[in-house]
Amino acid sequence: MLGDLKNWLGVAAIVISLLTSIYAWLTSKAKANAEHLKAVDAKLIDHDRRVQELESEMKHLPDKDDVNDLKLSIAELRGTVGRLDESLSGVSRTVRRVEGYLMKEGD
Repeated sequence: MLGDLKNWLGVAAIVISLLTSIYAWLTSKAKANAEHLKAVDAKLIDHDRRVQELESEMKHLPDKDDVNDLKLSIAELRGTVGRLDESLSGVSRTVRRVEGYLMKEGD
Protein backbone atom coordinates (compact mmCIF):
# COMPACT_ATOMS: atom_id res chain seq x y z
CA MET A 1 0.00 0.00 0.00
CA LEU A 2 2.83 2.37 0.82
CA GLY A 3 4.39 1.41 -2.51
CA ASP A 4 1.18 2.23 -4.35
CA LEU A 5 1.00 5.56 -2.53
CA LYS A 6 4.59 6.32 -3.55
CA ASN A 7 3.78 5.49 -7.18
CA TRP A 8 0.69 7.73 -7.16
CA LEU A 9 2.60 10.54 -5.46
CA GLY A 10 5.34 10.21 -8.08
CA VAL A 11 2.78 10.37 -10.88
CA ALA A 12 1.06 13.32 -9.16
CA ALA A 13 4.42 15.09 -8.81
CA ILE A 14 5.15 14.57 -12.52
CA VAL A 15 1.67 15.82 -13.50
CA ILE A 16 2.02 18.84 -11.20
CA SER A 17 5.46 19.53 -12.63
CA LEU A 18 4.16 19.33 -16.21
CA LEU A 19 1.17 21.55 -15.39
CA THR A 20 3.46 24.06 -13.69
CA SER A 21 5.74 24.11 -16.73
CA ILE A 22 2.79 24.63 -19.07
CA TYR A 23 1.40 27.37 -16.82
CA ALA A 24 4.80 29.11 -16.68
CA TRP A 25 5.12 28.87 -20.46
CA LEU A 26 1.65 30.33 -21.01
CA THR A 27 2.08 33.14 -18.49
CA SER A 28 5.49 34.09 -19.86
CA LYS A 29 3.82 34.76 -23.21
CA ALA A 30 1.10 36.74 -21.45
CA LYS A 31 3.71 38.82 -19.62
CA ALA A 32 5.54 39.53 -22.86
CA ASN A 33 2.25 40.50 -24.49
CA ALA A 34 1.34 42.69 -21.53
CA GLU A 35 4.66 44.54 -21.81
CA HIS A 36 4.19 44.90 -25.56
CA LEU A 37 0.68 46.27 -25.00
CA LYS A 38 2.05 48.77 -22.49
CA ALA A 39 4.56 49.98 -25.08
CA VAL A 40 1.86 50.21 -27.75
CA ASP A 41 -0.41 52.07 -25.32
CA ALA A 42 2.35 54.58 -24.54
CA LYS A 43 2.94 55.09 -28.26
CA LEU A 44 -0.78 55.57 -28.83
CA ILE A 45 -0.93 58.18 -26.08
CA ASP A 46 2.03 59.99 -27.66
CA HIS A 47 0.36 59.94 -31.08
CA ASP A 48 -2.90 61.18 -29.57
CA ARG A 49 -1.05 64.10 -27.96
CA ARG A 50 0.67 64.94 -31.24
CA VAL A 51 -2.61 64.83 -33.18
CA GLN A 52 -4.22 67.14 -30.61
CA GLU A 53 -1.32 69.59 -31.02
CA LEU A 54 -1.73 69.53 -34.80
CA GLU A 55 -5.48 70.05 -34.52
CA SER A 56 -5.00 73.04 -32.26
CA GLU A 57 -2.45 74.52 -34.68
CA MET A 58 -4.74 73.96 -37.66
CA LYS A 59 -7.66 75.83 -36.07
CA HIS A 60 -6.22 79.29 -36.71
CA LEU A 61 -5.01 78.58 -40.25
CA PRO A 62 -7.12 79.77 -43.18
CA ASP A 63 -9.40 77.29 -44.87
CA LYS A 64 -9.95 76.90 -48.62
CA ASP A 65 -12.63 79.61 -48.69
CA ASP A 66 -10.29 82.11 -47.03
CA VAL A 67 -7.52 81.28 -49.52
CA ASN A 68 -9.96 81.65 -52.41
CA ASP A 69 -11.07 85.06 -51.06
CA LEU A 70 -7.40 86.09 -50.85
CA LYS A 71 -6.83 85.04 -54.46
CA LEU A 72 -9.80 87.06 -55.62
CA SER A 73 -8.65 90.10 -53.62
CA ILE A 74 -5.15 89.85 -55.08
CA ALA A 75 -6.59 89.62 -58.60
CA GLU A 76 -8.70 92.72 -57.89
CA LEU A 77 -5.61 94.53 -56.58
CA ARG A 78 -3.69 93.61 -59.73
CA GLY A 79 -6.43 95.20 -61.82
CA THR A 80 -6.41 98.34 -59.69
CA VAL A 81 -2.62 98.60 -59.84
CA GLY A 82 -2.76 98.13 -63.62
CA ARG A 83 -5.23 101.01 -63.95
CA LEU A 84 -3.06 103.17 -61.68
CA ASP A 85 -0.01 102.33 -63.82
CA GLU A 86 -1.85 103.45 -66.94
CA SER A 87 -2.93 106.63 -65.22
CA LEU A 88 0.57 107.36 -63.93
CA SER A 89 2.10 106.74 -67.36
CA GLY A 90 -0.28 109.39 -68.76
CA VAL A 91 0.77 111.81 -66.01
CA SER A 92 4.40 110.98 -66.73
CA ARG A 93 3.97 111.80 -70.45
CA THR A 94 2.30 115.08 -69.52
CA VAL A 95 5.12 115.99 -67.15
CA ARG A 96 7.70 115.26 -69.87
CA ARG A 97 5.84 117.44 -72.35
CA VAL A 98 5.61 120.29 -69.84
CA GLU A 99 9.29 119.87 -69.02
CA GLY A 100 10.20 119.86 -72.70
CA TYR A 101 8.10 122.99 -73.28
CA LEU A 102 9.70 124.77 -70.32
CA MET A 103 13.16 123.83 -71.53
CA LYS A 104 12.45 125.24 -75.00
CA GLU A 105 10.80 128.42 -73.72
CA GLY A 106 13.43 128.92 -71.06
CA ASP A 107 16.21 129.45 -73.60
